[in-house]
Amino acid sequence: MSVLASYLALTKPRLLPLVIFSGLPALVMAAGGWPAPGLLLAVLGGIALAAGAANTLNCYVERDFDARMSRTASRPLPAGRLRPDQALVFGLVLCVLGPGLLLATSGPAAAGVAVAGILFYVFVYTIWLKPRSPIAVVIGGASGAVAPLIADAAVGGGIGAAGWILFAIIFVWQPPHFWAITLYRRGEYEQAGFPIMVSRVGEDVTRRRILGWIALLVPVSLLPPLFGLSGALYTLAALGLGVWFLRSGLALLREKNDAAARGVFRVSLGYLASLFAAMIIDLAVGGGLA
Repeated sequence: MSVLASYLALTKPRLLPLVIFSGLPALVMAAGGWPAPGLLLAVLGGIALAAGAANTLNCYVERDFDARMSRTASRPLPAGRLRPDQALVFGLVLCVLGPGLLLATSGPAAAGVAVAGILFYVFVYTIWLKPRSPIAVVIGGASGAVAPLIADAAVGGGIGAAGWILFAIIFVWQPPHFWAITLYRRGEYEQAGFPIMVSRVGEDVTRRRILGWIALLVPVSLLPPLFGLSGALYTLAALGLGVWFLRSGLALLREKNDAAARGVFRVSLGYLASLFAAMIIDLAVGGGLA
């Protein structure tokens, strides 16, 4: 069981529910209603496997960096619970299983988007950008927002408004979420050798950028009702959650301490989970579409 748990840990299972959560509303919106249970499970399963593949290969590539940071030193590779070659093989198997499931059940478009997402995350973000540039979080955010694109492509064979709008929400959400982490874990990232925004521009500028991206996120989160993809319930939830997130950003700017940065990080997690929960509830109450 400990070996199985170690393999599972490579996929970063705490992140996977949020990935699946972001794909579900895109699937419903693109289909114009709730799809057949078999298709729904297959698409979400394919998304989870593809995300697990990307995360596993990320752990393989960054194993030496992870060993230098207390928050990641207990992962299976730096802790010695698995060998690097075992992780690599497991990640490659998931690379076949995820897109393969999507190809078999949804067609080449969804599978192609999944493969592109894995390749972008591993080669563009993990290998190229993250060790070299503090803007890696912004550009690499595209790979973290790919689940809605896969879901949309699985239904219509292409990517429409639903996929791109939900992609935009996650994409804009990611910089303030990750920059908040680097504020209170700056020393660890610097010790590991990662170039982070706060080290280049300073803490005050980073705090202002966090608040700016949160402010941008509020109107972006209101795009679904503007395009007729959600109703009043979601709109009210998005406005309330946006105010909550903005207040945490303002507190960070005012208090300028690690506790406030941790507060932004925690609120960011609650914000995104609650936003997509409201989206799903709105779709369920509305019978599929507003």
